[in-house]
Amino acid sequence: MLDIKFIRENKDLVKSAAKKKHIEIDIDRLIEVDDERRKKIAVYEEKKAEQNKVSDEIAQITDSKEREHQISKMKMLKEALATYEAELKDTMKEWQHLMVRVPNIPDMSVPEGETEADNKELRTWGDKPEFSFEPKSHMKLMGNLNMVDFERGTKIAGFRGHVLKGDAVSLQFALFQFVQDQFKEKGFTSTIIPSLLNKEPFIGTGFLPQSVEDLYKTQDDTYLAGTGEVGMMGYYMDEVLDKKDLPIKFLAFSPCFRREAGSHGKDTKGLMRVHEFYKLEQVIICEASHEESVKIHEEITENSEKIMQALKIPYRVVVNSGGDLGLGQVKKYDIEGWVPSEKKYRETHSSSYFHDFQTRRLNIKYKDEEGKSKFAHSLNNTAIATPRILIALIENNQNEDGSINIPEVLQKYMGKDKIV
Repeated sequence: MLDIKFIRENKDLVKSAAKKKHIEIDIDRLIEVDDERRKKIAVYEEKKAEQNKVSDEIAQITDSKEREHQISKMKMLKEALATYEAELKDTMKEWQHLMVRVPNIPDMSVPEGETEADNKELRTWGDKPEFSFEPKSHMKLMGNLNMVDFERGTKIAGFRGHVLKGDAVSLQFALFQFVQDQFKEKGFTSTIIPSLLNKEPFIGTGFLPQSVEDLYKTQDDTYLAGTGEVGMMGYYMDEVLDKKDLPIKFLAFSPCFRREAGSHGKDTKGLMRVHEFYKLEQVIICEASHEESVKIHEEITENSEKIMQALKIPYRVVVNSGGDLGLGQVKKYDIEGWVPSEKKYRETHSSSYFHDFQTRRLNIKYKDEEGKSKFAHSLNNTAIATPRILIALIENNQNEDGSINIPEVLQKYMGKDKIV
């Protein structure tokens, strides 16, 4: 969430940010409501002060008639204050409704565009494999090797359901262990974070109200998170951190749930777009410095690139266009792995920074050297997400006979070098 003072002083900039992100928000109306809010707060405080004054006077009165008169006056003041308080609450409700919909300001380097089709390629890594045969899809390969059951998965879980089996399970756990080991020397604290969460962390991270259609909601007014970022950012909600502890780095494991409501007709088969999956997420809280955020953003992106390189999966890095950014993101990179059966790159990781957009909503602060409180900055990036990563891993390592070579870095966890 942006500071209302910043919004008022930079109205045109905020309007431009909304336009670049293709987000509809009436900034002029927000400022009108903020004017109303300020006036009503001033009047409310004036009436409250008057009520307190009369209350103090009543305590000093000894004459019964005068006391009765003042009590009657107090009653009228209370009724008037209650009415005005209700009006203030209505104004505050509209103000908050508009405030949480104001997008963050994207970095100047973010390209123009409406969708992911407008993302710009920054770099590529690795040689795409050249097969002497027509490469099979991950669905065909895994089906033949008894690694997945889509039919029974759909039977028990519905559309997009699947069951991983045998070597696919071993491969998934090998990936998690390998990635955990890569982060041991990088100063990250490993966590297993809940996915069933209260509403506040979703509002704080910007997933509510923007992505409400993609969230599963329970009858207890809680939600299921689609990324460990939500719970991990809620971890320090309403706390003041010590600057000497920054940056704080988490590697958060969690099950993830997404309705994929906006993806009707997309990737309806296979493991690319499923409702339930697992992820290790990098989540960083750092000092309020643009330079520090940019530096760490590049670092966490490099962390994920090194994982792709170790797995020898060809990939590219793209910078996301304005229309492909979320409400709070200042800038985002996607890492996309090469999928031979589709002859194109597909997203495996997303790396973002937010400045103080999330921490302002979540009230996460730290004290600087002068003792002044500041809202921290936040960042996040996928470390590994399964089963999606299995698509590129399996297809790039397939053999003509349908067997799959296991990347060297995973062999010690798997206990073999090939799935046959």
